[in-house]
Amino acid sequence: MNNTNWNGVLESLLFAAGDEGLSLKQVCSVLEIEEQKAKDILEDLKNDYENDSNRGIYIIEIAGTFQLVTKKSNADYLKKLVESPHVSFLSQAALETLAIIAYKQPITRMEIEQIRGVKTERPIQTLTSKGLVKEVGRAEGTGRAFLFGTTKEFLDYFGLKSIEELPPLPDNIEDEFAQDEADLFFEKFQETMETNE
Repeated sequence: MNNTNWNGVLESLLFAAGDEGLSLKQVCSVLEIEEQKAKDILEDLKNDYENDSNRGIYIIEIAGTFQLVTKKSNADYLKKLVESPHVSFLSQAALETLAIIAYKQPITRMEIEQIRGVKTERPIQTLTSKGLVKEVGRAEGTGRAFLFGTTKEFLDYFGLKSIEELPPLPDNIEDEFAQDEADLFFEKFQETMETNE
């Protein structure tokens, strides 16, 4: 594997990871390399992006995870794309997060993460920036975590008059949110949303 194009492999991994990003530990595990080697490859790829003005993306580190993001200099074009009525896309992570918020609102980020089993900071940022979810209050108790709920734009986007028009969930999903049931939940939600687009 001495001739491996590590930068290209890492770029592919970061692209595939999307909003979730990758931790240094994950990079080491997937590439089967030592931590220092992983750091060197990440640094090398970051430098490639930063030193090439023709690239439209770069790498950032948020809360211990590395992610590909678009350059701020292209923000005006990205805004036009996102605001285009014919362009609607959400990552799997954002879609899962949106489904949980829609059905369980108001809900804290920690509660969402307990259901999904992974960090949810970026998907929530994405959904908030698209105007599909918003902070609707604070939870009781220690820390007073933000509660999230859907917006009027969410209803408009999916052609719903009210949140009560969401498709019903299987009865057993409330009692135990096992992985198979979670998959069915997201699949059902996605099908419904695609039908309404």
